[in-house]
Amino acid sequence: MAELAAASADGAMVTALDDGAGPPLLLVHWGGGSAGCWDGVIRSLAGDFRVVRIARRVYVPGASVPPGYSMAVEAADVLTIARLLGRPVLLVGHSSGAVAALEAAVQSPERLAGLVLYDPPVPTRSLVGGTAARRAREALAAGNPREAMRIHLRDISQEPAELVETLIANPKALAVFTAQATGALADTDAIDALGVGVDRFRRLGVPTTLVEGERSPLHLRERVADLADALPNARVVTLAGQGHAAHLTAPDMLADTIREAAERAFC
Repeated sequence: MAELAAASADGAMVTALDDGAGPPLLLVHWGGGSAGCWDGVIRSLAGDFRVVRIARRVYVPGASVPPGYSMAVEAADVLTIARLLGRPVLLVGHSSGAVAALEAAVQSPERLAGLVLYDPPVPTRSLVGGTAARRAREALAAGNPREAMRIHLRDISQEPAELVETLIANPKALAVFTAQATGALADTDAIDALGVGVDRFRRLGVPTTLVEGERSPLHLRERVADLADALPNARVVTLAGQGHAAHLTAPDMLADTIREAAERAFC
């Protein structure tokens, strides 16, 4: 495994993990995680593809949210790494990382051979965070990360109540959320700042695979459906029996979906 590094548009250094050889896949991880959370998926892909995983700057341990942080900044970071790879890439994004990937595609479609967007929380009909993000931030500022985590999972991510209570009772999960909460809330605000609607995606002709979990939260599946209607060259793949975390619960299934999209993109 190698590490790539380059200066983004604002001068900040962006890094990425680089595995394998072959046609390039560029992965943008979900919010609140790291590039390493895709290890299980990568094992199935790195034998046939060059798989590059960007380290999103607001989720790097110890990092702070930079002034002027936005989805445009995220997209610029993605394109900075894409330019290092020497040819158009299959750009794969998960959750808020899929929003960053979509924004990169809007900015520079010529850099892409194709897109894979897994459960992108694009504000197609409504904001993602809205007032819930403000309440979560207030709870965090008041020294109550457990309540901030509950609001984030229940009202922003809209996960099932049973799962929410299980996660907030898990000390490890709470510690991870607390360490990354500021970045996650900034991420949500950056998505909401894009505004509601899908019209600006209607001319994006990049071949796109929209991935949803059969058990993903309903609002995510609705957003995927809205994007499928707006994007002129999109198809939807539903992961049977899976939710929003198939990279952890069914990495081979997700890898197969990406492989199929790659075969279409690079044919």
